[in-house]
Amino acid sequence: MAILWRDAIAQHHVNLRAQGLWRERSLMSASQGGKSSINGQELVNFSSNDYLGLSQNPALVERGQQALAAYGVGSGASHLVCGHHSLHHQLEHSLAEFVGAERALLFSSGYMANLALAHALCNKGDLLLMDKLNHASLIDSAKLSGAIFKRYAHADTGHAERVMQNASFDRCLIASDGVFSMDGDIAPIEQLAGLSKANSGLLLIDDAHGFGVLGSEGRGALNCRGLSPSGDILLMATLGKAFGGYGAFVAGDEIFIDHLIQTARTYIYTTALPPLLSACALEALSIVKDGALQDKLSQNISHFKAVAHERKLSLMPSLTAIQPIVIGSNQAASSISQALRDSGFYVSAIRPPTVPKNTARLRVTLSASHSFEQIDALLSCLSMNLNVLAPTRIGLLDE
Repeated sequence: MAILWRDAIAQHHVNLRAQGLWRERSLMSASQGGKSSINGQELVNFSSNDYLGLSQNPALVERGQQALAAYGVGSGASHLVCGHHSLHHQLEHSLAEFVGAERALLFSSGYMANLALAHALCNKGDLLLMDKLNHASLIDSAKLSGAIFKRYAHADTGHAERVMQNASFDRCLIASDGVFSMDGDIAPIEQLAGLSKANSGLLLIDDAHGFGVLGSEGRGALNCRGLSPSGDILLMATLGKAFGGYGAFVAGDEIFIDHLIQTARTYIYTTALPPLLSACALEALSIVKDGALQDKLSQNISHFKAVAHERKLSLMPSLTAIQPIVIGSNQAASSISQALRDSGFYVSAIRPPTVPKNTARLRVTLSASHSFEQIDALLSCLSMNLNVLAPTRIGLLDE
């Protein structure tokens, strides 16, 4: 007898709830920032990727309003029809110059940029070699590309080299997050670049969580390691995190950017970003170059780690704004997240499949807009709730 779609889906939902994996959306009714109104409650927000607090920056808001009045709400068409605005062109040029690339190409989102890259660059006999903990968009791009897809153990370049040695392929594209979104650690970029070069390959770094924060003036994880998107290195970065807006770009040598314009399906067949978002990104770029917000974020990261250590909270080896505390149990992570919310703090519980099984965690993300007082209050509340709700958790140092 055939299984009805509704029955199968309903049972899947039952299973998700039983495993503590059911997801619900939180309703934002005010702006992002250090404090947010979530489900009608004012909370100190430690879950946003608005690392520099730029989403609410008055200069960005004013620039966006001016562009809105001048150019309207939407771009009206794809870039290759009639949607490529002078502001898009200016932003691409400015971003390329900023990261040290010959060219840059705007995409509507980081997910769409990553989906485009593997499909546009790889053929059936090519090898796509990726870190086990890469973002879902990179994994999906590999599956859609039709290329040979292999993964190596997280941040283990030795294992990556062994995988390459045991594979038969025409060309190789190595892809890795720059900063891993759920762990907060930085990829071994220099070693990956060396491995790629030794095998005449391409290296792609998805720097969604490093761009605007790491490196000189926020140029990102590549710059932090003395590299740039040139030669056989490509960079993908987003404008919706540290830059406070929306969109993404790919940067690299002109030959690769021209190739993407001709072949990248998620670039060719979608409407271009609204010009006003490019205007906001240009304003954000001028602020990011100043470096003051990165300094404040760095101070907040150091303060968080120091106070967490004093409270004997075990953190993952992250030096970035992403500071996860691994709990293990899905139910315990959700319970602690709710307890924090009841006390005025918003910290998301991250559960499988976003993270590996039995590594459910609280993902604390810090922003330049947070104060030391807010961080201290969070850690006090967190420590108390961890002791009550997850006394055998992974995330507590022994006395």
